[in-house]
Amino acid sequence: MRLLYSIYERRLLRTVERGLRPEHVGIILDGNRRFARERNLAQPDAIYEQGARKLDEVLAWCSELGIGAVTLWVCSTDNLARDSEEVSGILNAVERKLEQLANDPQIHGRRVRVRATGRLGLLPDSLVQAIKTVEAATSSHNSMTLTIAVAYGGREEIADALRALLEEEARSGARLEEVAARVTPDLIGRHMYLADLPDPDLIIRSSGEIRLSGFLLWQSSYSELYFSDVHWPAFRKIDFLRALRSYQQRRRRFGK
Repeated sequence: MRLLYSIYERRLLRTVERGLRPEHVGIILDGNRRFARERNLAQPDAIYEQGARKLDEVLAWCSELGIGAVTLWVCSTDNLARDSEEVSGILNAVERKLEQLANDPQIHGRRVRVRATGRLGLLPDSLVQAIKTVEAATSSHNSMTLTIAVAYGGREEIADALRALLEEEARSGARLEEVAARVTPDLIGRHMYLADLPDPDLIIRSSGEIRLSGFLLWQSSYSELYFSDVHWPAFRKIDFLRALRSYQQRRRRFGK
């Protein structure tokens, strides 16, 4: 079976290499708990460490294919309401992974800029420090941007963007009526968390759930969506290539 998978993977890769690849891929990392139940893993740290390790492979695949931006949703604002032990398992895994990335030769060799987005003020101080460290260590890299969405929610992002817009206008002395008259999607978009990135061309969700759950709610208007049945820790290069092949087979009209 491994030989057959290897042959199939090479064929998929050749197909994908001939087509147009997405500039920005968003991935919803779903299925950690279901993967753990199937393997009788009970400790939260062990559960989420499995998913954190998958990141290295994903970055290698994206680098190989020249994908310039990857955004991974690892923890939503709703996830923070889970059992405290589970939340600690998620955030500890994220923290350890970011600490590793700050000193990872592959990250620096591939010139990957790493950053985090979301309501970072909700996170433990040690995780916030890990974010600052990896962002500083990779700030000059420009071949790929890896964004970790943690304590992130799409509705919260839009609310925060509107708040930032209104605060900016208030500092300039503008009246509310003047601000309301000038509000456009482009103006709001300039205040989103990921304003410097192109909107995602492709969003992938693992583990069989067929919804976005608010991921990049503003930016995903014209994103192509791909849903994989495979749990995130078991996600393979074959699964990633299938998503890219599906993306290449679609006709993107952007509402026209």
